[in-house]
Amino acid sequence: MTVIRTPVVNTGLAAFLDRANAERAARGDAPLPARTADAVLTLLALRGADRRTGVPEPTSRALSPLLHEDLPTLFWGTDEELAAVPAVLAALADHARASGRLNAKRHARLLAAVDAALPDHRRAMADPWNLTWHRWYASLLRADAVDADDPAAVRAWLAAHEGRPRAERPALPAPLHRSDVAARTFGVRARLGELLLGAFARDVEAPSPAGPLLPGPPLDADRPDEELPAELDRIATALSDRWTAAGLGDALTGPDGPYAVLAPTPESIPHFALADRLLGEHLDYYGDPARPLPPPAALPAPEAVRALLPAAPLPAALATGSATVPRELAERCFPPSAAAVWADGTPAELTELAADILAGVVDDIGAGADSPAGSLAGADTEDAQDAAHLLYALYERGGTPDSVVRKAAERSGLPVAPGLEDAPVEVDRDAAAEPGLPYEMPGADRLPGLLGVPLPGEDERARLAAHARSLADVVDRLAATGCVFRAGDAYGLTPLGCAVLRHLLAAGHVAAPDDEEVSEWEAARVVTAVSDWPEHIAVATLTRWTAGLGAPAWGELLAAAEEIRAADFDRVDPAAVFARFALADVPGEALRAALTHPVTGAHAHWLLTGLGEATDVDAARVPDSARAALALETLDAARKADLRAAEEATPAARAQEAARAEEAARAQEAARAEEATPEAPPGPGPAGEAAPAAPAPALPDAFDAAASVWPGGAPALVPALADADPPTARKVLSGLAESHPDPAVASLAARTVRRALAARRARAAKRARTAERARSSSGARRTKGTRKQGR
Repeated sequence: MTVIRTPVVNTGLAAFLDRANAERAARGDAPLPARTADAVLTLLALRGADRRTGVPEPTSRALSPLLHEDLPTLFWGTDEELAAVPAVLAALADHARASGRLNAKRHARLLAAVDAALPDHRRAMADPWNLTWHRWYASLLRADAVDADDPAAVRAWLAAHEGRPRAERPALPAPLHRSDVAARTFGVRARLGELLLGAFARDVEAPSPAGPLLPGPPLDADRPDEELPAELDRIATALSDRWTAAGLGDALTGPDGPYAVLAPTPESIPHFALADRLLGEHLDYYGDPARPLPPPAALPAPEAVRALLPAAPLPAALATGSATVPRELAERCFPPSAAAVWADGTPAELTELAADILAGVVDDIGAGADSPAGSLAGADTEDAQDAAHLLYALYERGGTPDSVVRKAAERSGLPVAPGLEDAPVEVDRDAAAEPGLPYEMPGADRLPGLLGVPLPGEDERARLAAHARSLADVVDRLAATGCVFRAGDAYGLTPLGCAVLRHLLAAGHVAAPDDEEVSEWEAARVVTAVSDWPEHIAVATLTRWTAGLGAPAWGELLAAAEEIRAADFDRVDPAAVFARFALADVPGEALRAALTHPVTGAHAHWLLTGLGEATDVDAARVPDSARAALALETLDAARKADLRAAEEATPAARAQEAARAEEAARAQEAARAEEATPEAPPGPGPAGEAAPAAPAPALPDAFDAAASVWPGGAPALVPALADADPPTARKVLSGLAESHPDPAVASLAARTVRRALAARRARAAKRARTAERARSSSGARRTKGTRKQGR
C-alpha cells in the first residue's frame, strides 16, 4: 500500500479516498490509487479549485491545465495509476453533485469534458518533451523494481546508476538532449513554485471555509519574508518526491545534492547559452526553427569523435590540466565532472563536452572584445562578438570552406558578387599542412576572383586587410577547439566542428538533418529546403534524392513545387528551385508532364526549352495562369532590383555631396588665406563631376517586354497579373503606376490597385458584418435560454 508522506496539504484526500473506495467496493471496483488521487486533488487545489465541500471541485476550465500541463510534467505513475485519472475526476464530480454543487446537466457536461480531454492527456503523458529529471529517474528505478517509497532504496539505486559505465546507462528518448530535460525540469519547478506562492496568497487573503491549503507558513519567524521561499521550496520538493520517487529532490538538486551530476541544470551545461544564440541566428535568417539547414559535408561517424576530440589542442590541454589554459576558461568549460566524460564518455557525451569547450571559447572571445585588456588582442570588437554568427554561417553553407577576406569584405561594406557569397573556397594544401601561420591577405592578383568585383582601391584594400586580420584572429582562437580550421585565407568547419555544431543546433531545436534523414523526406520538404540552401548543396541533394528513381521522383518534386507555390506564393522562390532542378538534370519527360500545372507550368516549359525539347504543342499546353505567374515573378524581381539600386545610389549620392561640400570648404579656406576672391566651388561632385544619378528603373522595361508577347497586350496582362497573386501584384502595379513613362499604362496599373484595395476592404467589411450577426445571434440564444431557465 502506498503511503502519502508529509507535508500534509489540506485537500481532504483521506476522507475522499475512504468515501470513494467504499462506493467502488460496493460496485466491485478496485480502490483508487492513492498517488493518483493525491496528485489530482493537490494540483486542482493549487490551481485555485473551490474546496468548500472539503475536496477540490473540478471544473471544465481546470481540466486542461491539470491534464495537459501539470500531470504530464509533475507526475510519474504506473499504467494502473495513470489509467485511474478519469476515475478520480469522476469521483470528484460525483461528490460535487451529491453536495449540491452541480445539477444533473452540469455534472454530465463535466464528465463529457473529462472524456474529451483524455486523448490529449494520454499523448501528453507519453510526450518525451514533457520529461523531467525526476520523472526520468522515477521511470528507470521502477523499471528496476526499486521501492520508490523508500528513500534509502532510491539513493542506493542512484549510487549504482552513477557507478555504471556510461555506455551502459539508458539513453534519453529521442530526440531529447540533456539540455532539453534540464530546461524542462527548471521550468516545471518554477511553475510549481508559482502555484504554491499563489496558494499561500489565497490562504492569507481569501481563506477557504475548509481551512488553509498549505501547512502553516513560518510567519512567526524573525524574518518571515526570507523564510517563506525556503518553506515553499521544501513543500515543492516533498510534493515532487510523492509524485515521482522518495528522496529524488534532495539527491538530485545541486550544489549539495550528492547525485546532482545526474540531473544537470541549464546553468551547469556550458553550451546551453550557445545553442540558444545559434537558434537566434537561425531565426534571424529564416524566421522558423523548422526551416532545415543543409547537411554538413564532413559529418563524422559518432565513434570518430573519440579520436577527433583528443587530437584538438585546447581539449587536450584542458584534459591534462595544462597551465597554458586560463583558469577561468578551464573552470567554465571543463569542470571536474568532465574528466569522467573524457575517460569513459559515450560519443554523444564527448560531443557535448566538445560543445562545452567551444561555448567556453566563444564566451572568452566575447569577453575579450568587451574589455580593453581582453584575451583577444587584435580582434575587432564586432568580429569578436560575432563568433557565434561566424560558426552559424559556416554550418549554414553546408560546412564548406569560406574565404577570410571575402567575409571581411562583407563586414566592411565592400561589394561581393552575389553568386560568390555561398561558393566554396579551395583549400591550399600547403597552408593546411602548416596551421597557425600568421594571416596574410591574398595578393591583388587573387582579390578580384575571390570577391567577384574589380580590384578595390589602395585605401579600401588597407581597410579590408585590417578587417581580415581581425577576423583571422577570431578564427584562430576557434581553431584551438578543433572545430574550425584556417589554411591561409580559407577557413571552415572540421569534421569535429560539423558534429558539434549539429548537436548545438539540435539542442536549440533548429532542424539540422543529416544526409540519411534528407533521403527519407517527402518531396515537399525537399523542395522547400533546396530553395534555401546554397546552389551546389541543393543540386547534390536533388541528385541523391532522385538517384535511380528517374522521372517518377522528379514528378513528385515538380508536383510538390506546384502545390507549395499554389498554397503560398512567397513560400519558395520558384526561379531558384527550377534553376536547381535544371542543374540537377531534371529529365524532359518529367517536365513535359508538369506543363499543365496552373502555377508552375510555365517554369517547366522554360526548362524544357532550355533542354531544346520544347515544341509548339508543348507551349500550347501551358495554362495562361502559369504564364501570368511567371510574368509576375519576373516583374517582381525587377521591382526588387530597382529598390536595391535606389538604396545603393543614395549612399553614393550622399558621399558625392559630402565630398563636394568638403572641397568647397577647402577652396573657401584657401581664398581667405590668400585674401583673394574665391573661385566658384566645383560642380555637384568631386572635381566638378556630377553626382551619380539613380539608374533608370528596370520595372517599366520588364513590363513592356512581357506585354509585347501577351495576347491583348498591356490591357490584358494587368488583370492577369492581379489574378496570379493579389498581394504581389499590388506591389508590382504600384511600382508601375509610379515609374512607367506611358500614362496609359501607369493609369491602368493605378486603377487596378485601387479596385483591388476596394474589393479587399469590401470583403473585410462583409466578414465583420457576418461576425457581428453571429455574435448577436449567439447573444440572443443565450438570453432566450436564460429566460427559459427562469421560467
